[in-house]
Amino acid sequence: MALTGVMPDVSERSERERGLLAALGAAFAPEQLQTGAATLARYAASTAARATRPLAVILPTSREQVVRLVKISGDFGIPLYPLSTGKNWGYGDACALGEAQLIVDLSRMNRIHEVNAELAYAVIEPGVTQQQLADYLRAQRLDLWIDCTGAGPDTSFMGNILERGFGHSPYGNRLQHVAGMQVVLASGEVLETGFGHYPNARAAHLFPYGVGPFLDGLFTQSNFGIVTRIGIWLMPKAACVNHLLCTVPAHHDIGAVVDALRPLRLDGTLRSIIHIGNDLRVLSGGAVFPRALAPGQTRLPDALRASLRRQAGIGAWVVSGALYGSRLQVAAARKAVSAALKPTQARASFLSERTLRWGESAARLLGQSARGQRLRAQVALCEALMAMNRGTPNGRFLAGAYWRRRGGLPEHFPRKADPAQDNCGLLWVSPVLPLRGAELLALHALVSPAFALHGFDLFATFSMINERSLGAVLTIAYDKEDEEEVERARRCYRDVFSLCMQAGYIPYRVGNQSMADLDPHGDVYWQTVARIKQALDPGGLIAPGRYQPGLWT
Repeated sequence: MALTGVMPDVSERSERERGLLAALGAAFAPEQLQTGAATLARYAASTAARATRPLAVILPTSREQVVRLVKISGDFGIPLYPLSTGKNWGYGDACALGEAQLIVDLSRMNRIHEVNAELAYAVIEPGVTQQQLADYLRAQRLDLWIDCTGAGPDTSFMGNILERGFGHSPYGNRLQHVAGMQVVLASGEVLETGFGHYPNARAAHLFPYGVGPFLDGLFTQSNFGIVTRIGIWLMPKAACVNHLLCTVPAHHDIGAVVDALRPLRLDGTLRSIIHIGNDLRVLSGGAVFPRALAPGQTRLPDALRASLRRQAGIGAWVVSGALYGSRLQVAAARKAVSAALKPTQARASFLSERTLRWGESAARLLGQSARGQRLRAQVALCEALMAMNRGTPNGRFLAGAYWRRRGGLPEHFPRKADPAQDNCGLLWVSPVLPLRGAELLALHALVSPAFALHGFDLFATFSMINERSLGAVLTIAYDKEDEEEVERARRCYRDVFSLCMQAGYIPYRVGNQSMADLDPHGDVYWQTVARIKQALDPGGLIAPGRYQPGLWT
């Protein structure tokens, strides 16, 4: 597959590239334009077995510089590929869809323009990371929390929101908690959405819809403009938080648990995103594939997997979430969850800071015994989850990306963890399905044979991303140093992606390698998207091919 109608022929392209780089060199500071081989290789690094090499990297520091960049690049017809921090692991990392595009790295645009403590919102730029905003709120002693994802402290809020990602808290459906975008269009014009285009608008970051057509969604999962500022809502600090941790012993038992919790998600008892992970998702949170115990194999043997599960004190599935509110509200929610799960095989625990401290003390008393080690691992997992539930990002959950990496977890992990730079192999297929236990089991049964056929463990997480649907993340973790395993990973991904699409389990986001497969029937939806792209960016300047399947052959 290749992009069509994007790049000129080789001789013309070389001339244009030289002209563009000269113009950028004159318009930007030397350190902002990077063309060195080591830098280009770093941006070409990908967990997804499909890397592209950029022409150069430009690092603007302001909206005005983005406007200048768009106009210069438009003059030479060289495509731009904007990214926030380039940590879109599992879906494309910092790679453009096509070769020789100009990467626009917005990570130096990392200003927090405003935090309104009374109305609980922030206005931020693309480079603001989860850690940066969490630290800011803490330093200002504000009783506000961010919503965290498991992607790590150094990832961008905006990048995740524009991909319609989700986190953990009651604000975990992140796009629903956004109001007011600032967008640089391909023409160089600056668009303010919602009420933001009216002078002195008082509710620009409070009421997302404004008046007239609601445009914000056009700039998510698209290539219609470069978002340079966004308003996000913050979560008021809860008086009481309990973490729900639920172990489900056998695979088939999870269906009843999903159905038992669905009414509580629908009626608002469960306000946070509820995550349902299989045993491998938990086991990979603190370890890598035990090659010494399974020499020459790429999947865990059943007996070894069962043994590791026993050592960790978990079942086939683990359900995780949090209860927020006053002490009385949390107590009522605990009672409702316990009653709902009573007819099922699930074993639920409700953890507070106090119970975690008790667990730490008990683990110290048990020392290095098997029970002590198991309790220590459980406490560490729960501490990381509790931190994220309270607005403190944690890199622990990136460990799964290192499952098949030959070097294991880096010495510094999780500090500054970067799966792409650490040469991890990771592919994600992320279908959405109705919030029913039978659907979860059906999807799992649909894709399991493909994982087995290609020799990979199936890491599966199903999250209650809203009150009526589950968002799945099916992970293919592979060894990037083994060419044969890389090729098997590609085939496995293609098979799983096709199975999901054909069965009606459509992904909520896709990696660069799947953009071409989003429009198998040439439907009116994607024709409409193409017309909007033509109207806003007739020259195809911004991220050609990104969520634009018609541009592929």
